[in-house]
Amino acid sequence: MSFPRCALLWARLPAGRRAGHRAAVCSALRAHIGPFPGALGRVPAVASSSSASGGSKAPNTSLFVPLTVKPQGPSADGDVGAELTRPLDKNEVKKILDKFYKRKEIQKLAADYGLDARLFHQAFISFRNYIMQSHSLDVDIHIILNDICFSAAHVDDLFPFFLRHAKQIFPVLECKDDLRKISDLRIPPNWYPEARAIQRKIIFHSGPTNSGKTYHAIQKYLSAKSGVYCGPLKLLAHEIFEKSNAAGVPCDLVTGEERVTVEPDGKQAAHVACTVEMCSVTTPYEVAVIDEIQMIKDPARGWAWTRALLGLCAEEVHLCGESAAIDLVTELMYTTGEEVEVPDYVLCSQGYIANSPVPRQWLHRPQVRTYKRLTPITVLDHALESLDNLRPGDCIVCFSKNDIYSVSRQIEIRGLESAVIYGSLPPGTKLAQAKKFNDPDDPCKILVATDAIGMGLNLSIRRIIFYSLIKPSINEKGEKEIEPITTSQALQIAGRAGRFSSKFKEGEVTTMNREDLNLLREILNRPVDPIRAAGLHPTAEQIEMFAYHLPDTTLSNLIDIFVDFSQVDGQYFVCNMDDFKFSAELIQHIPLSLRVRYVFCTAPINKKQPFVCSSLLQFARQFSRNEPLTFSWLRRYIKWPLLPPKNIKDLMDLEAVHDVLDLYLWLSYRFIDMFPDASFVRDLQKELDGIIQDGVHNITKLIKISETHKLLNLESLSTESQSRLSGTLKSQARRTRSTKTSGSKAAEPPSPHAGEKSLASRLVQQGLLTADMLKQLEKEWLTQRTEHGKEITESGTYSKGTRRKKKEPDSD
Repeated sequence: MSFPRCALLWARLPAGRRAGHRAAVCSALRAHIGPFPGALGRVPAVASSSSASGGSKAPNTSLFVPLTVKPQGPSADGDVGAELTRPLDKNEVKKILDKFYKRKEIQKLAADYGLDARLFHQAFISFRNYIMQSHSLDVDIHIILNDICFSAAHVDDLFPFFLRHAKQIFPVLECKDDLRKISDLRIPPNWYPEARAIQRKIIFHSGPTNSGKTYHAIQKYLSAKSGVYCGPLKLLAHEIFEKSNAAGVPCDLVTGEERVTVEPDGKQAAHVACTVEMCSVTTPYEVAVIDEIQMIKDPARGWAWTRALLGLCAEEVHLCGESAAIDLVTELMYTTGEEVEVPDYVLCSQGYIANSPVPRQWLHRPQVRTYKRLTPITVLDHALESLDNLRPGDCIVCFSKNDIYSVSRQIEIRGLESAVIYGSLPPGTKLAQAKKFNDPDDPCKILVATDAIGMGLNLSIRRIIFYSLIKPSINEKGEKEIEPITTSQALQIAGRAGRFSSKFKEGEVTTMNREDLNLLREILNRPVDPIRAAGLHPTAEQIEMFAYHLPDTTLSNLIDIFVDFSQVDGQYFVCNMDDFKFSAELIQHIPLSLRVRYVFCTAPINKKQPFVCSSLLQFARQFSRNEPLTFSWLRRYIKWPLLPPKNIKDLMDLEAVHDVLDLYLWLSYRFIDMFPDASFVRDLQKELDGIIQDGVHNITKLIKISETHKLLNLESLSTESQSRLSGTLKSQARRTRSTKTSGSKAAEPPSPHAGEKSLASRLVQQGLLTADMLKQLEKEWLTQRTEHGKEITESGTYSKGTRRKKKEPDSD
């Protein structure tokens, strides 16, 4: 039967008889418009929930972002449904839809297909808007709505069309089973077929800081025909790179921002020192060294150690780290069919010395006698309490920049010189400060540092002093925690005192405050908790497969859905991806391919630095326009040349620029044609590093200037305003407010000479007057002035128009 003939017969039938012939008409319609979404009769009351839901944990449907389905406009072929039946009465249709929404059977059926109450409500609102606002509907849904209006069909017959619409706005419902298979992370060893094709020997070097464990592993690395060293920091990779070449073993360097080949023809050397994220899991080596293996539990970076441990193609894999990782490593290697060999300095539970691979049952929970520390370390029975008690070789460990600046300034006031090391400093500056502190001929004998000294720097420290034991951190869920440092962190930092290679053969550890000393002892005496799980991270290929099924979903939302759908066993966890999602949302509006977008989002940036974040955005925008980011463009962008810092804010701005240059170099190795001037940028970065080094060398001067401006409340005022401020009584309330809100900020008493530099200003700049002293002077000055004002007021000296208030709210 032809389509026109079918339509003609349908139009001639009375409404009551049309239902009986619906099957024949629909059969003809399918030949022209394709299959319907489901049977047009009553839908079954129950559906198979296992097949619909995928059989695993219920997904977090709050992550499903609805897509927009636009109502249909006028069709070029006209409204075929209306021609076959009649135009729909929208008021009747609305009643039908409301009845459909309220039916408990429909809600239950929707839940069986993965539509919980929230998704069901959102899908229905979109479905109703689509029906009510479309100029013409598809023939099949028009017919069924018309039949329901004439009681020739049941309202439940709308469900197949509703489900089809729901899958349009929530495409994840259509492919949940496929998504679960893609995000199945339960057997990570299978991701590395090259490593599984060889029988590797795993050797665990366990011991505390300064025990020589890494030294023994590196000796095996240097004596091998080929090798790879995987370290947690660029500084450590640089150190092994230099040691290897100095020992006559040609070694290349590979970090995220740098590639150095030592062979004249550019050919790769047999040895390579790299950061752990950059190691190759396809290149064969004789020996691989993975340093700080306990970082496999790191909430953000643990995936890199897991990848190296499971994927490196090396005949021998030497692991260096804490004994807390032994059990987990043993279990992971059992899944790969490989055994962990404990070297001859480890005593097994049966009392035998292990000179060969040890049976797994011995190593499931081994009792380990690790390398002993090469020099003794003592926890003192007294706290420092005052910076007056500092001695040469002391290192004060802080966990915030503000504490770093405050302590450095107080040390300088006492006539001592200090070196400063914290995480955001460029590697060259850190090394320069370490060299300054280590130099016996340099007057700098005190170090003020964060826990950045825990790895990668060889420092000649006699005594570690914890300024505080509280450190903010981010857990696996991305939540900020402010808790005492862990035993592992405390041991790592305290172990920097009295290193074997330094002039201090015994180390000491204490705290700044007396009340923290018992807590420090308690932390150091706790057993280190065994590591329970290793980190994992979705690959670009997995995200691309997700995007294939969910093409209209943002990258940030894809990550959320991936993590929610992912399945891991108890030995693994999915690393926190908040930084990745932050970058994804930052550049979401920029037109980039998914693979390029993924690479940009994996670029390491500090999201607390606005200039670095805006630079990532600008780089992505230039890339999307296919405009290469040249050296001249970059110079203009960072406003080069840059001046030496005049205060702490300037220094922090220079550090941000250094990070931007790092970002350029990192991207240049991924997109060499769009970031073509890496060599020029590296020279520029070295020049900037020198400027920052000079700034850090004079950091106490920068702190002094910054404190002066803060104390005088002159930070945001012009020079002219500053002069007027020091000469007017009106500024008194403003300075007092500043003192109240900042606590440590004090105000300068007004000077009768607006054009002259005040005595308080000179004393602060010379370091003879501190914030507390200035605050106390201000209080005394205000008290005397208030009492003097009261006396004058009571004696009636002031006229009515000039009388002062007895109490000003701002001066309370």
